[in-house]
Amino acid sequence: MNNQLTSNAEALRLFFTEDIYLVKSNEQMPLVEPVTLKVEQATNEVISLPKEILLTDVADEVVNLIVEEPKPEIKKVFDFKYLGKNQKNILILVNDKENEVSTEQGRELLRKLVNAIGLTAKDFALLNYANYTNALYDDLFSFFTSELILAFGVDAKQLGIAESPLHQLAQHGKSRIVFTTNLHDLDADQASKKVLWTSLQQIK
Repeated sequence: MNNQLTSNAEALRLFFTEDIYLVKSNEQMPLVEPVTLKVEQATNEVISLPKEILLTDVADEVVNLIVEEPKPEIKKVFDFKYLGKNQKNILILVNDKENEVSTEQGRELLRKLVNAIGLTAKDFALLNYANYTNALYDDLFSFFTSELILAFGVDAKQLGIAESPLHQLAQHGKSRIVFTTNLHDLDADQASKKVLWTSLQQIK
């Protein structure tokens, strides 16, 4: 329903008898740009993160990123000082901290053993392991290329290889190896010398 009492122009003139003037103002009304309000519907939905981006996983990734990369291992380089010529790639290891090779008794036993299997000083390299206790089998092999190793007083664990019975011939990699006791003690051990002698007969 229209609330206006009348819309007749003649009737309206009877009510508005005074002149109406339009007044100009020097002040301009500021332009107001329309603002568009975007109303989004609130939701109570719980958003679950994928397993790949869970906080614990992210933390693990961050830890992995800040861990320093391992430094490359510096390869040991040995300059072995030895006796003999190593022409037959035979390495004789002794282990004596007090003597160059062994005691007088030990040196005499070594001479007998070497002569018994037909070797001369040109055939083998004689190394005192007491001067190179951190040398492993791989270090020795890369230097001497030994096809046969006679180890007096040096055991398999020191060379970083699998254990093998004493006084008996064993195979490791490209080398045949005999582990036995040090020369001085071996000289007084008749039973061990007998077993060792039997093994040495196999390498003639």
